Amino acid sequence: MRTLRALGKATLVGVAVAALAGGCADMTPKQRNTAIGAGAGAVGGAVLTNGSAVGTIGGAALGGVIGNVVTDDNHHHR
Repeated sequence: MRTLRALGKATLVGVAVAALAGGCADMTPKQRNTAIGAGAGAVGGAVLTNGSAVGTIGGAALGGVIGNVVTDDNHHHR
């Protein structure tokens, strides 16, 4: 039950971050991918740590870094 509750909270965080990233037309691809990575990382961190706040935040931070690093700086916003 605790894992299910953690997954629910993490999913809400992930959906909120993804909606924010998708709804911001002014964001560069790098900013958008950083936000999406953070949302996915939050979900993954929460699931892996059974809803631990530290795991959720750590996952969000790691996912954001990965989303930022894998996106090429040379993409220009159009």
